[in-house]
Amino acid sequence: MAISPSDARDMAPALAVGRSGLAAIAGHRLFWQVEGPAAGKPVLLLHHGLGSVRAWKMQIPSLAAAGWRVVAYDRWGYGRSDSRPGFPPEFLQADACEALQLLDLLGLERVSIVGHSEGGSLGLVLASAHPDRVERLVLVAAHIDREAETLQGLQALAQAIHAQPLKGGLRREHGPKADSLAQAWVERWLDPAAEGLSLSPVLASIRCPTLVIQGELDEHASPEHARRIARGIAGSELWLIPGVGHMPIHEIPEQFNARLIEFLGRPGNLETTGLVQSLAASASRG
Repeated sequence: MAISPSDARDMAPALAVGRSGLAAIAGHRLFWQVEGPAAGKPVLLLHHGLGSVRAWKMQIPSLAAAGWRVVAYDRWGYGRSDSRPGFPPEFLQADACEALQLLDLLGLERVSIVGHSEGGSLGLVLASAHPDRVERLVLVAAHIDREAETLQGLQALAQAIHAQPLKGGLRREHGPKADSLAQAWVERWLDPAAEGLSLSPVLASIRCPTLVIQGELDEHASPEHARRIARGIAGSELWLIPGVGHMPIHEIPEQFNARLIEFLGRPGNLETTGLVQSLAASASRG
């Protein structure tokens, strides 16, 4: 299913459980997926670098069951979206523009955002530049600059993408474009010019309620990195998770989902209290 700006707004009210398609944006197609009740409050999920919609497979069902209208999409180059020739220095800003265009096509004026890793950095760009479009912000293992731990993690990743099991996993995730995608992405962040890139200046402009999450054992960032993000965003909450690495969405899904739903809050008049309590009980046992 492909949609265009001319007809998207007419079809937006019909979006409901289990809809997906390809949206033509900026000369290429982006795969999108919507789950959950059409009347639910929308939450936008932004996947990590080298990830896709499938990265959220443990979150989408829980959020939809809690009454949220969950919107996830494969950013340009990833998953079921069209291939991408490379990652120029300002690609996060370009991706932010595409995210807004997709929201417009789906008829969504204001959303909560959950972004993981590079998706969290993208969420920061969106919330800073377009505060009227962002209700709440959840930053999971997000990056505001390339510290020593980030560089070490990238150097290890540059080797891992050429070997199993990661190479096979990326090919299952992204298809024939996986090898070139992974190489281009790693080269972008290993470029010496990336050392000077920083999102620290945008932190003070974030005005929406924000939850900063990071595992204390994150392979790509120090705990202090998360603390710096939290200190820079007025009124934000910080959840540093002992014994967890870069992928809390996969490592502790029940505990993560419970905290996420608690922070996002109960949407509208939907009956989610029992589910939240159940998830919280499961998390306390984990």
